[in-house]
Amino acid sequence: MLEIQERFDTAGYEHIIAAAGINNVHITEALVGGNAVGYIAYAYEAERTVVYDYSDGGDLMLCDGLVRSVMLKSAMKGIETMAFEFTDKNKLASLVKLHFLAEGSNVCENVDSFLNACEHCKK
Repeated sequence: MLEIQERFDTAGYEHIIAAAGINNVHITEALVGGNAVGYIAYAYEAERTVVYDYSDGGDLMLCDGLVRSVMLKSAMKGIETMAFEFTDKNKLASLVKLHFLAEGSNVCENVDSFLNACEHCKK
């Protein structure tokens, strides 16, 4: 069974933290049977959440779950903007396919409205 859990240490992710250039990077992992099958690395700022990297093994649904988990945490903190600060064009293209980003943008505005959009689907 898939679980998405925040890690409380950053062992094994030092290269991502070094690339981000900051120390307050959070890591959330996707786990199957206790083994990591994906992750997302991000940090909270006053007005936005910055995503520095993610790995989904090419699974769009896993990407969706990882990003939504960070969106939910951001919304609970009152943060409405997420910026994706990496240059991997394939990862950005996945985020466009999932409608997190508009083509040519690396910023998702109005996180709370994005999360609540699915409420209309239930009706």
